[in-house]
Amino acid sequence: MITTLIPEQLFDGKEVHRHRPISIEDGKIITFDTVEGAKETKVSGLLVPGFIDVQVNGGGGYLFNHETNVQTLKAMIKAHSQFGTTALLPTLITSDLSTLNCAADVISEARSKQIPGIIGVHFEGPHICVPKKGIHSTDHIRELSQQELDVYCRDDLGIKIVTVAPENVSVAMIKTLVANHVIVCLGHSNASYEQTQAALDAGATGFTHLFNAMSALTSREPNMIGAALLDENSWCGLILDGHHVHPATAKLATQAKVGRKMMLVTDSMSTIGSDQAQFKFDGHNIQLLGDKLTSQTGQLAGSALDMITAVNNAQTMLNVSLEESLRMASYYPAQFLGTSQQQGHLSIGANADFTLLSTTDSPLHVKNTWINGNAIF
Repeated sequence: MITTLIPEQLFDGKEVHRHRPISIEDGKIITFDTVEGAKETKVSGLLVPGFIDVQVNGGGGYLFNHETNVQTLKAMIKAHSQFGTTALLPTLITSDLSTLNCAADVISEARSKQIPGIIGVHFEGPHICVPKKGIHSTDHIRELSQQELDVYCRDDLGIKIVTVAPENVSVAMIKTLVANHVIVCLGHSNASYEQTQAALDAGATGFTHLFNAMSALTSREPNMIGAALLDENSWCGLILDGHHVHPATAKLATQAKVGRKMMLVTDSMSTIGSDQAQFKFDGHNIQLLGDKLTSQTGQLAGSALDMITAVNNAQTMLNVSLEESLRMASYYPAQFLGTSQQQGHLSIGANADFTLLSTTDSPLHVKNTWINGNAIF
């Protein structure tokens, strides 16, 4: 069955159109015109490409580390779809081998059942460094062994990201991961500029939450942040909640990063889309105070950020246009993940993943979300 939406405005990833129909069949966009016999619906607002979040620890009151099952994944996509996300990578924070194996099995099951919005998995650790661990458990930080490599090299997990500290993972191992279709991100690391550059030369293409838990840029030591900003071929995730990175720092970094390769991520925990105000994680008591999550030690503990808030913040904090902020939440992540033929923009043949934003309110908020042409929110 063909359905046609006729929005007041439509942003296709490049420009905004007025009253441009978009027709959908079998989860794909088939034409930007009406089709005889199709069910037509006029909608008020701005229709935009669905948001893609490459770092999502939880949502809907569930945390992937704690409740590593398909029900958690369903709760996560349901919670985040309320804020415009149509695709996400469930993220497993540093954990033991059994949990890592379980997470992989759960992702495989979700993919086989075609649960909407679950496009792969992000293993954030355990191959990181202790000085930059944040709230990650020291007990589970370890070298990358054959057992973990076997998990990362599975071909039933969809898109695979592994965040590593390059001072603790060899160049040869990074090359092996990349050869097995793993996207290697660098983070939770105290690496020097030279160590970071060697990892990039070996095929690493991403930086996990730029500035947070990584060696800082100084006058004499560019370190990981300097390498990230100078590299033309890698992508940086940015948690734009006003807590993880000062707005001025985020603005400077966005202007400095070549090639428009700064993307919005949430690093969100279980509180998103729920009334949860506190939870426990690996011995930490995590509390939500306003829009900030902290442990009892005062450390930031993930975020309470959602993607539409990140998009709104990008306009005010980075002084970028609405169109650019939307690309940072959709097209740039799709480019990073290698899915930009199908995701991150609205074009004929692309996935019918989009969200409808209210244009009468400031800041913007989400009215409806579709994944594969089906209304999810």
